[in-house]
Amino acid sequence: MSAANANAETVVNTDGLNSRANRHQQANVEAHELLAEARSVAAAVADPELPFVTVEDLGILRSVRLEGSQVVAEVSPTYSGCPAVAVIEQSILNALLDAGFDARVQRVMSPAWTTDWITDAGRQKLLQNGIAPPAAHNPAKPTLFEKTSVSCPHCGGSATSRVSEFGSTPCKAQYRCDDCQEPFDYFKCL
Repeated sequence: MSAANANAETVVNTDGLNSRANRHQQANVEAHELLAEARSVAAAVADPELPFVTVEDLGILRSVRLEGSQVVAEVSPTYSGCPAVAVIEQSILNALLDAGFDARVQRVMSPAWTTDWITDAGRQKLLQNGIAPPAAHNPAKPTLFEKTSVSCPHCGGSATSRVSEFGSTPCKAQYRCDDCQEPFDYFKCL
């Protein structure tokens, strides 16, 4: 074989490798775009008990990944007995299916969800809707029935009293502001 033929053969092989590498790179880009779109669809699903916040705001949408060609959304309930978890999972699945994805939802229990996962936007939405958000990144979370200092989401007053350990949902407590006399929910630190 002549040197010219050997070089021509090498160029062809290199082009073949480059072509495969380009196809692989394109597939990775497409998968990344698909995942970004799927995450956006899943993240926009509203919580059925707090429709002004999304599952992303609450930090319960753990991840969106691909298994083969199927989108898998991983979700953690706010607590193991949350009555809304089945509705949340079905709502996420319906949103993904309606957007044209082959999808399933997987419940993830460990590590357990914590109120530290609520986004800043989620905390702001809670406050704007009259619910006192939990303290962010509280290393010493209170135990059940421990006195908690909660500011009123209506007037900002710090003189508040707990009326009931459970509010409109089990993950919230009912409080009353001693300054403005307005009742409000407090999203418990978990």
